[in-house]
Amino acid sequence: MKILVVGQGGREHALVWKLAQSPLVEKIYCAPGNPGISQIAASIPMPERFADLANWAESESIALTVVGPEVPLAEGIVDVFRERGLKAFGPDKRAAHLEASKDFAKQLMMKNDIPTAAHRTFTDAEEAMAYIEDQNTPVFVKANGLAAGKGVIPGRTFKEAVQAVTTILIDKAFGDAGDSVVIEEELIGEEASFTVLTDGTYCLPFVSSQDHKMSHDGDTGKNTGGMGAYSPAPVITPELHDYVMERIVYPTVNGMADIDRLFKGVLYVGLMITDAGPKVVEFNCRFGDPEAQVLLPRLKSDLVPLLIACIDGTLKQHADVQWHNEAAACIAMASGGYPDPYQTGEVITGLEDANAIEGVTVFHAGTEQDGEDIVTAGGRVLGVTAVAGGLHDAIQRAYQGVSAIQFADAHYRKDIGYRALGRN
Repeated sequence: MKILVVGQGGREHALVWKLAQSPLVEKIYCAPGNPGISQIAASIPMPERFADLANWAESESIALTVVGPEVPLAEGIVDVFRERGLKAFGPDKRAAHLEASKDFAKQLMMKNDIPTAAHRTFTDAEEAMAYIEDQNTPVFVKANGLAAGKGVIPGRTFKEAVQAVTTILIDKAFGDAGDSVVIEEELIGEEASFTVLTDGTYCLPFVSSQDHKMSHDGDTGKNTGGMGAYSPAPVITPELHDYVMERIVYPTVNGMADIDRLFKGVLYVGLMITDAGPKVVEFNCRFGDPEAQVLLPRLKSDLVPLLIACIDGTLKQHADVQWHNEAAACIAMASGGYPDPYQTGEVITGLEDANAIEGVTVFHAGTEQDGEDIVTAGGRVLGVTAVAGGLHDAIQRAYQGVSAIQFADAHYRKDIGYRALGRN
């Protein structure tokens, strides 16, 4: 079969890489792709209108379209494809609202008794600031809409929180995504990423993983789209796994179905493991990035039948999915200054040397081709991923890959996996 992947980041490179291993796949296209993806798939331009892409998919007899990023999902790309009778993996527009509106997600959680942080939503800056003053406790200020993982600002002091409200509601740093803000209590604990596939009824859990959101070592600095990840995450014990499935995942999927928003695709649950148990920090309606870069290399089963089963409502037939025992780690190499303004166009060297290291795969995130050179073209540039028998070795091998790569002012965290390693 022919497959189309929509997107151009590290997550999409990992998806293309995994899909290409399927014996069912004849050819993969990616719109718009990147230089790394173009080594294993045919890159095509991403048209402005989803209808034009659907026309192309129909003309090329594309059997399955896999949508990577949240924005096209939230804008209804799956709806357009389904109306043509084309198979497209991911939630439709109504279901993707679970990620597109943090306020909607909070309301769903409250209605279905899903554990999460206490919160309030505001459109007026003065009212938001007054609420913060009344709370007199550390908070997080979140742009309600999609902000590429950067619309979450900690307000551990009143001054920081007020500045966050100003940045989002008044300065419009995140555009329309910041027309309203969700202010929630700061949850204390350890974060974890919980990923499932669902056909709207049955939920198939992936192995555990943990992301590193903050820009600098020790979880300091600013919030980012993710500076690295690893799998498994030992904070997710078997008991916690069962609790999350029973108290969070199924109530979410069933709650969406109850309000006629059947959710099919990837449900990503960002968790904080607190002393009072796991609580939901966020929902995403697609694979995490960089979590996909550590989850997909650990998936032993063919991904293609799983995605099709989500669309067809037959996922329960694939409950015996198989996983590799190896651990995986991904280090994000970013442009200097990220998530603040950064330079692009810097020449990248050492990619072949890194990929030649046993167990290492370099996934392109923000790169482009410039003549014979591959250059930086985004905040997060590369995801250097490694698999090994144990987590310590996987992390060490990933950093070996990072050391082989050079570009001007490259920035990466040097402590990916520190929480897991500290448990040993």
